[in-house]
This record gives sequence, C-alpha cells and structure tokens, in this order.
Amino acid sequence: MPAISLVFVQSRDGNTGAADPSALGGGETDRHLIYEGLSRVAADGVLAGAETIRGGDVLFSVWHDELVRLRATLGKPRHPAQIVATLRGLSFDDTLLYNVPGVRVFVLTVPSCAEAMREGLAARPWISPIVMADRNDLRSGVRALRRLGIDRVSSIGGRTVATALIDAGLVQDVYLTTSPREGGQPNTPMYPKPLRADLVVRKQGTGPETGVVFEHRVI
Repeated sequence: MPAISLVFVQSRDGNTGAADPSALGGGETDRHLIYEGLSRVAADGVLAGAETIRGGDVLFSVWHDELVRLRATLGKPRHPAQIVATLRGLSFDDTLLYNVPGVRVFVLTVPSCAEAMREGLAARPWISPIVMADRNDLRSGVRALRRLGIDRVSSIGGRTVATALIDAGLVQDVYLTTSPREGGQPNTPMYPKPLRADLVVRKQGTGPETGVVFEHRVI
C-alpha cells in the first residue's frame, strides 16, 4: 500500500466544507508552506474527490521556487500525479486538471462510471482509470496505485474521500490546521466520528496568525 496522509484545514467550530479552503482562515503559512508545500513536496500523487475540483482551474503541485528545487533534488517529476476519486463520473472539458497532457492523472472509480466516461478517457491517453469492483473496494484501488509507482499520496479532500480512507485503514498521518474563527459550511467535519490518533506535533501561530493551530497526528 502507498503511504497516505490527509491534509485539512478546519474552522474553529470544526467545519471543513468551503469552496476555497483558504477562506476558512488557516492563514498563509498553512496555504503555502503546508497545503501547497511540505505536505506534497515528496508526494508521488495528490488525491482529491471529484466534487473538490469540479470545474476548477487548479493543478495540485508545489509552486514556490524553493519547494520546486527540493522536489527536483528528491528525483520527483515536476508535478505529482493527480488522483481523482469519483462514483458519479467526471466532466472533463471544464476542469484544467484533466487537460494537461504532461501530467499523469489516475481516476479511481467503479465500472458504471468508467463506462460513462469511456469517450472522454479515450480522448485523453494521459488519464488512467483504476476501476474498483464497487465503492467498498477502495483498498484494491489504492493497491493498484502502488503497482503503478505511486508510493506516497497526499489526500486533500473532500470529506467523503477522507472518511472512506480512514475507515478502510489506509491513512497513516493527518495534518490538520484549525482556524481561530468560525465559518465554513455547517456540520462538515473532516471525519464524522472520534478520530483515534496520537498527537505528534502541535504548533501555535504567531504574529498575524495568532490563534491558528497546526497539528500532526498519526493514526
């Protein structure tokens, strides 16, 4: 199995649902150093649910020069593979991530969705479907990623994907930033049950980010 980490930001009242995660108030350090930086600089792939990126113009990678150079010294490709999980199918034309031929994309899905996406996938040979038997077959899908050279995965949401990964016993590390303010979509915790995980690091924000708390927990 690949090593999988979850990277989330939540509001003070525990919500993670937001069109733009930075709007939750985690701060610039969380966005640039953790979310777009150290959590994925050594990752072979970044995993997200289809709803997290639908219609967006994002590409999950590192962008600051120092992190780009660090990734190169690790012998990694310029961009991690983009891994998308879907049980409903994908709209390829309006999402940047599916239309960059130089970047590998893997789609974790089920047979009915794979058939519905057949034409779109055929037109994009850089996208590889990984077809699971059903929605409960996530372990075999993740195991297939390992066979395809994906040894380290940074999962950035959404909540449905995070819950499925945790319940399947596939997550080792959780990187959670908590904002000092309330917000987000109500009743959208990262995980709907108590998370049994050991605290490794807790850092308090300072200066303009006073009140922000970063935690690294190991499941």
